[in-house]
Amino acid sequence: MKSYLLAAVSMLLLSACSKKETKGNLHISGTVKGLKKGTLYIQKIKDTMLVAVDTIKIDGSSDFTSDLEIASPEMYYLFLDRGVTNSIDNNIPFFVEPGHIHIETTLDHFLSDAHITGSKNQQKYEEYRKVVTRFNDQDLTWTQSKFYAFKNNDTKKIDSLQALQQASMNKRYLYTTNFALNNRDYEVAPFVTLSEIPNINIKFLDTIQKSMSPKVSGSYYGKKLTAFLAERKRAESKK
Repeated sequence: MKSYLLAAVSMLLLSACSKKETKGNLHISGTVKGLKKGTLYIQKIKDTMLVAVDTIKIDGSSDFTSDLEIASPEMYYLFLDRGVTNSIDNNIPFFVEPGHIHIETTLDHFLSDAHITGSKNQQKYEEYRKVVTRFNDQDLTWTQSKFYAFKNNDTKKIDSLQALQQASMNKRYLYTTNFALNNRDYEVAPFVTLSEIPNINIKFLDTIQKSMSPKVSGSYYGKKLTAFLAERKRAESKK
C-alpha cells in the first residue's frame, strides 16, 4: 500500500512538472548555419505593423528555439538583425499552427535557403507561391520590355505588352480563387484571398467566404475575410 501511494505521488509530481514545462501550443526550433552571434526576432503583423512576439539571442550556437501560445494559424516572420539594413533577405515568412515547426536556413542566403517543416498551411502556401512566382517573373519581364517600348515610342508594342499583362493578371486571379476554393479547409485560403486578390469581383469573394469550413471560418484570417466582405458589400451598396 505504501509503495502504491509513493508511485501515485510520483506520477502526480511528474504530471505537474510536465504541465509547467509546457509554455505554449507552438514550439519553433531551427538552425541558421553560419550565424554565431546576433539576434533573431519572431514577428507578426498587428495593426499593419510588424511586432516582435519573441526575441532570441544567438551566441555561439546556430540553433534556436521558441515556445509560443497562438490562438489561430497565422503568418509569422523570422527576422534576422544583421545590424545594417532591413532588406528582404532578412525576413522569412512562415505560416504557424499549433505543433512543432522547424526552420533551417543559412546566414548568407537567409530567405532563399529557408526550409520549413511541420506546418500544413506552410506547405500549401509554398505550393501556391511556386505558381504565383512564375506569374510575377513573367510580368516583370513584360514590364521591362514595356519600359523600352515607351522609350522608343512603340505604341503597338506597348499595347501588345499591356494585353499580355492583363491576361496574365486574370489567370493569376483565377488561379488564386481556385486555390482558395480547393483548400477551404486550411487557413491559408482566406490569407491568400486577403493578401493577393482583395479587389476581385465581389461574387468570387463571396463564393470563397461561403466555401470555408467552420474551423477556417472561425480562424483569424477567416474572420478578417468575413469582415472584409461585409465592408465591400456595404461600400458597393452605396454606389
